[in-house]
Amino acid sequence: MIASEKQTMTGGQALVRTLRAYDVHTIFALPGVQLDGAFDALYDEQKAGNIRIIHTRHEQGAAYMADGYARVTGEMGVCMVVPGPGLLNASAALSTAYACNQPVLCVTGQIKSDAIEAGYGLLHEIPNQLGMVRSVTKYAERAVTPDAIPGAIHNAINAMWDGRIRPVEVEVPPDTFFATGEVDLGTLAEGRSPQDVDPEAIASAAKILGHAERPVIFVGGGIHGSEAWDELKEIAELLQAAVVPTQNGKGALSDHHYLSQSQFAGKDLMAEADVVFAIGTRFSDATTYAWGIKPGKTFIQLDIDADMVGKTFPTTVGLVGDAKRGLAALIDAIPAHNRARSSREAEMLARKAVAEEAMASVQPQAGFAKAIRQALPEDGIFVGEMTQLGYYSNMTMPVYQPRTYLTPGYQGTLGWGFPTSLGVKVGAPDKVVFSINGDGGFGFCLNELATQAQHGIASITLVFNDGAFGNVKRIQQETLSGRTIASDLRNPDYVKLAEAFGVTGRRTDSADGLAIHLDEAIKANEPTLVEIQVPPMPNPWKALGLR
Repeated sequence: MIASEKQTMTGGQALVRTLRAYDVHTIFALPGVQLDGAFDALYDEQKAGNIRIIHTRHEQGAAYMADGYARVTGEMGVCMVVPGPGLLNASAALSTAYACNQPVLCVTGQIKSDAIEAGYGLLHEIPNQLGMVRSVTKYAERAVTPDAIPGAIHNAINAMWDGRIRPVEVEVPPDTFFATGEVDLGTLAEGRSPQDVDPEAIASAAKILGHAERPVIFVGGGIHGSEAWDELKEIAELLQAAVVPTQNGKGALSDHHYLSQSQFAGKDLMAEADVVFAIGTRFSDATTYAWGIKPGKTFIQLDIDADMVGKTFPTTVGLVGDAKRGLAALIDAIPAHNRARSSREAEMLARKAVAEEAMASVQPQAGFAKAIRQALPEDGIFVGEMTQLGYYSNMTMPVYQPRTYLTPGYQGTLGWGFPTSLGVKVGAPDKVVFSINGDGGFGFCLNELATQAQHGIASITLVFNDGAFGNVKRIQQETLSGRTIASDLRNPDYVKLAEAFGVTGRRTDSADGLAIHLDEAIKANEPTLVEIQVPPMPNPWKALGLR
């Protein structure tokens, strides 16, 4: 709560003081003329040590870093960009945060307030900027007077945390940032408002789950959003149900637990299940891939978004609400119906062993993934990418703690991984952070090596270099009769490139060499890039029979 008292201040000060009231102490930003009034206000806060500005080399990088920061802290990530091309540059990152349900606030400039939508062709002007950004955000609002800025921020944050979390945007014209007015900072948004699930639906689901003989629990990123990890473990043990994660659900149940199974093991478990219980996931992969659920299966779905329940597969029982509260209610209700269950530990450990043996046959991915997993501490954070090691790891990488395995989700935004990992390391400075990149994707944002060096961000960046957009080239070879086009790459010397920016560069061409470099990089605790020279890699989905 902020004291309701009007004070004279500029629009820039109104913005900064409102953000500080929300305990925002890190902003990822790129300055520009339409934001001068905001940055002038930020100067005093940064000088006083109250706020840190991580200025990037591209607006896309700023928004990606805000996304990464939000994912590991569970707090709102904040970015600030100029209007028009600046916001358009950031839109790929906002669309990824939208796909992955991340709490990102994007503060955006505008052209002068009296010229908005006039079509004068002013610097950075685009028509209907609010309409454009609303396609990749949950809420967007414009504030054109200093006293309107706090309310716009409050409205956006309220919308962001209400129900399904997604990014939001507030835009302010440059004259408003410099204008002076009497401003009441108002009342803080309340943050998350967990939604209970309908008791009748809980009772129906509890009866079905209690009677199930071979239940499988399929979990997505929503389990992390609601922090329902303890409840997931308890209900899985109560039902002796295998837990199969989506790529963004990994780590919800530690892979040390016998009930935690990979997607590869999940293909047989899903086929054998009499009841499938999906939590915090759109469930689209499980309905479109060859290994997924088949028609006629008893299906229970729990999701915060009512529009997603039953959207990709018909539900037997749909549960709308917060995953943590919904699972807690089920844990209370299931025992009245639960059949006698013996431990499935021996069976599940055997399935793990079979899956691990099969997955180890996919080389060289398996060797590199093993080296990465062995080097990365259990609480270390793996930031994936749309690349060969990323695809393989989504299916197979063991994960031991929540919020330690991150991907761009269904948006599949190539180039997401490296800049996002910088925001991850800023949000979790005491944890080891690995970023997995192909040479193609790394090229999208390699300029952020400058940001990494300038701000001393000690994450470790892996670049697997096969001289191509490897997945594209392999698809062309497999499905277009070898007619490869526009998929070969001309790459720099990555070690020299890193060192030119002031980042430590390393190189290897083997899993053993990678293991040595990763151990040394962790001990050095400095910004590091490791290039791994690799041959073309086999299709992991085909090798594992998943597609």
